[in-house]
Amino acid sequence: MVSPDVLARVTALRQELERHNHAYYVLDQPTLPDVEYDRLFHELQSLEAEHPELFTSDSPTQRVGGKSIDGFAPVRHAVPMLSIRTETDTEASGALAFDARVRRELGLDQSDPLIEYAAELKFDGLAINLRYEHGVLVQAATRGDGETGEDVTQNIRTVHVIPLRLKIPSPPAVLEVRGEVFMRRDAFERYNARQRESGKPTLVNPRNGAAGSIRQLDPVIAAQRPLTFFAYGLGAVQGWPQPDSHSAMLDALAAMGVPVCAERVTGLGAEALISFHDDIAARRDQLPFDIDGVVYKVNRYDLQRELGFLTREPRWAVAHKYPAQEQLTTLISIDIQVGRTGALTPVARLAPVFVGGVTVTNATLHNQDEIDRKDVRVGDTVIVRRAGDVIPEVVAVVAEKRPDPAPPRFNLLETYPTCPECGSHVVRLEGESAARCTGGLYCPAQRKQALLHFAGRRAMDIEGLGDKLIDQLVERGVVHTPADVYVLSLETLAGLERMAEKSATNLIAAIEASKTTTLARFVFSLGIRNVGETTAKDLSHHFGGLDKLIAATEAELLEVHDVGPIVAQSIIQFFSEPHNLDGVSKLRTAGVHWPETAGMQQSSGILAGKTLVLTGSLPTLTRDDAKAKIEAAGGKVTGSVSKKTDYVVAGVEAGSKLAKAQELGVTVLDEAGLLALLMAI
Repeated sequence: MVSPDVLARVTALRQELERHNHAYYVLDQPTLPDVEYDRLFHELQSLEAEHPELFTSDSPTQRVGGKSIDGFAPVRHAVPMLSIRTETDTEASGALAFDARVRRELGLDQSDPLIEYAAELKFDGLAINLRYEHGVLVQAATRGDGETGEDVTQNIRTVHVIPLRLKIPSPPAVLEVRGEVFMRRDAFERYNARQRESGKPTLVNPRNGAAGSIRQLDPVIAAQRPLTFFAYGLGAVQGWPQPDSHSAMLDALAAMGVPVCAERVTGLGAEALISFHDDIAARRDQLPFDIDGVVYKVNRYDLQRELGFLTREPRWAVAHKYPAQEQLTTLISIDIQVGRTGALTPVARLAPVFVGGVTVTNATLHNQDEIDRKDVRVGDTVIVRRAGDVIPEVVAVVAEKRPDPAPPRFNLLETYPTCPECGSHVVRLEGESAARCTGGLYCPAQRKQALLHFAGRRAMDIEGLGDKLIDQLVERGVVHTPADVYVLSLETLAGLERMAEKSATNLIAAIEASKTTTLARFVFSLGIRNVGETTAKDLSHHFGGLDKLIAATEAELLEVHDVGPIVAQSIIQFFSEPHNLDGVSKLRTAGVHWPETAGMQQSSGILAGKTLVLTGSLPTLTRDDAKAKIEAAGGKVTGSVSKKTDYVVAGVEAGSKLAKAQELGVTVLDEAGLLALLMAI
């Protein structure tokens, strides 16, 4: 028997978690720090585990994905999920033709009133039917052939924007909500970036990603995909007095907590449809998700019933398409583009193709892993995608159109053993997806980024030398390497845009002051791959002098705390380039100096030997303040949580690092706990 107190607590937790879910996923207005949400979620999980009789299908805990299933059971739709007619004329005449057909079917002439239409977006995702019984989601099914779909309820439960219970005092006996599951472009790009970094398969495009996620037999995998949903219609309805128009129905669904797109209008006649079509066309690239057209519907339900259906298509609706965002073309060659951080990105040179409203001749191939995974070869017929402001990319190869004999595979390191910009060696370190140029201080492609990092507050701290000024200095050919900064004259600086004599004088003073620094700051300023601020300090403490660091072998580098093979190889690669050694020498000649020691200095203080990780926002301490206090006490602050971490200091909006600490059993402190630790140890 469950006590009233437990039942009340479970009910309260479910209501609170759903309220925060709605604010986070639907309104995009988080109301609770992750750490507090996780605490409430885990409390509810524990209570439900202790009291299985309290289980309900609409609990927030049912959104994380269940056990894998063998296959999808067929679902017979109570009301068929029919498709609507598509108007392929992408110009305004498509709206004119639809209005003319509707008026003709209704027997209206020019003297009769204009028809009221509802216009909305045609989402590029997967059509879904959500069946609610007495307000609770009991089943979700795909469109299938219109008559029979597949039961994907487990996977749909993982889509957080879809309510598991409708917000309505007296819910209908049955309410089937129809809409589209899709991926936002930013979520799609973030997901693919993470997949590429970890060497895992990427999604071809947002639509395939949405469809593939919902038809994934493992709900846990589906739960990891960033899906969302918009409703656009109804299926079977029992016990609910339906509104008298399509737009009023969508308003009613929104009031129940069902997501409905705000990009919709009602208006009179063809001119309203043309205006909506043109407005969305102009803003299509700025929308956060892909659409392939707009949809026009006669707004009043009585007129919809009067118009009826033609075969299996409603006469009262039409989809007005936009130009396709994917097209076929031929891959002519593969070139390389060197980025600001030295990453070599393969670029596909294409036979010109009109896609997404523009003519595309170049597209990104991301990296060697992506080329291998998609088996992209010069001469292939490829699918090119352009959506929004996203750089066009080659998403797949049409294998059956490959030339015979098959072209050879592309190997980046064999084709480009040295950087096409500066001639430095190109390397790909273990565990990294990108190949990189090692000429950091010398490479023209990396010049602006290298200078910006060099002058940064945590590096050489040259106040006033920001990105806009660096842009001017590089573009005018005044500065090529960091050493050139130290020979800048007052006259040269004063002649730059937005640089008065006083500003130039202050910058000259800041440059001069930066000559006196520390070894740790100098090493960090060099921008060595994988060498962050903390590692630079460790290297400084261990070796004491720059020459010792430059001459260090891999074995000697591995003796440094938290330096592993990847970091060691990055350091060796950097200092093996003559260009980089020359840059360091010129900086020393320019007067940059620091105190050197015998090395192998041991940390002292009350936190000596302790490793801490900071995550989230602390109430009174900034991240830098907290880090300074920890380091002053002999402790070390790192950026990731591992078994070697002694403490994690968590503030508001702490995220994955806190979860990792809890998983590993690492002690978690808040700001007060950190300050107490500093006093108590």
